[in-house]
Amino acid sequence: MKITVEAGKTLLVDGPASVTLVSGKAEVFGYALRHMGKVVIRDGKRMPFAVEETATFEISIGETANMEEIEGHTIPPSWDEAYKELKTLQTKPVTALVLGTVDSGKTSFCTYLVNKLLNEERKIAILDGDLGQSDIGPPCTVAYAVVSNPVTDLFNLEAENAFFVGVTSPSKATEKVISGLALLRDEVLRRNPDYVVVNTDGWVEGEDAVNYKAQLIEKINPNIIFYIQQNEKLTPLLSMLKNFKTLKIDSPQTIKQRSREKRRSLRELGYIKYLKNAKVQSIPISWLKIESDEFIGLNKSFGMMKRDREICELLGMKPLHIAELKEKIYVVIGKGRWIDPERISKTEETLGKKVVVTWKGEEEGLLTALYNDERRFLGIGVLREVDYGRKVMKIYTPTSSNISAVAIGKVRLDKNLREITITSEESGKVISDSLASS
Repeated sequence: MKITVEAGKTLLVDGPASVTLVSGKAEVFGYALRHMGKVVIRDGKRMPFAVEETATFEISIGETANMEEIEGHTIPPSWDEAYKELKTLQTKPVTALVLGTVDSGKTSFCTYLVNKLLNEERKIAILDGDLGQSDIGPPCTVAYAVVSNPVTDLFNLEAENAFFVGVTSPSKATEKVISGLALLRDEVLRRNPDYVVVNTDGWVEGEDAVNYKAQLIEKINPNIIFYIQQNEKLTPLLSMLKNFKTLKIDSPQTIKQRSREKRRSLRELGYIKYLKNAKVQSIPISWLKIESDEFIGLNKSFGMMKRDREICELLGMKPLHIAELKEKIYVVIGKGRWIDPERISKTEETLGKKVVVTWKGEEEGLLTALYNDERRFLGIGVLREVDYGRKVMKIYTPTSSNISAVAIGKVRLDKNLREITITSEESGKVISDSLASS
């Protein structure tokens, strides 16, 4: 359909939709649209088309999409003030970090900053630290991109490099998120950008969240922090940032709040994007360094024959796989097999270690990351099977070469790349880990 919007108004479009500017002048997040250039809006996303000169749009909308015209512009004046403040900083590169709660407008503001800085012909890098709603890298990663052209959606950028955390909430892996972002920050700085914009996740409430964010900020050491304050939720954190330059910015009044289900569906679009053209690769375990692997203990094969025989005799069976670690013994048995709980207790008492029993097939669907021998991120995959007989891992991934390391995450996907709850069986007892998302 075609729609004409008068100058001075804003057309708000909720995806899934596509919008093409046919005539007139309009901009999205500081990016002046070109005539006949199509803007695609994902399901769960909202874009404001600020009309500067009466404009005609060609619009295609999905079933759940929506659009409306409002008077004036939706970009808060404080965003332009923040951009001007950023330009006054004389250091190079300038690192700007953005804080805010979930759905406060952090990503929209980062997009706006990037586009405005590109108008100055500056070299811009953006570091995406929101692993639960990652735009630049795959879900469950932190990632960065060097931006050379204006963007309407950071999701359209290609990641230069990423660091796999393996969960959707930073609360489950704070140290890993901080170390990953610091590692990527150092790599970004070696690219000699003029500006580095750091987006962060929306976990800011509670003592744990405040301590995590404070540690993250100390590590990143930004030149300026822009914060979107809503209902004083950031006040405890801001009180710990006295040594940093901070500037408050406003959240757009038209910001769209997303449900947990909608945030999950946005992640699932990320899985689909980064698993395009994937196929099952069979990789010998002996070729791989396996990280984050306590779930099945693959880094440890059967050890000394005498010790293994002792464990088997105590358990009353020969498992498919035994991995004896410092404090635990991981045991993998076939589907439908069973170990007498009394034998498990006796084994633990005799050896002084916790026995963790898992069943073959529980590894199916776990999100994984693939790295080369230089620890360069190659992409993601989905663990389909561990073949203990052939000693290979079967991973559904578009990556097929130079794989030397695999990191196993704690998110499970079904065959349609939808997130499901991960379960494991420990000492014969089923435990569930409901994956929280930021």
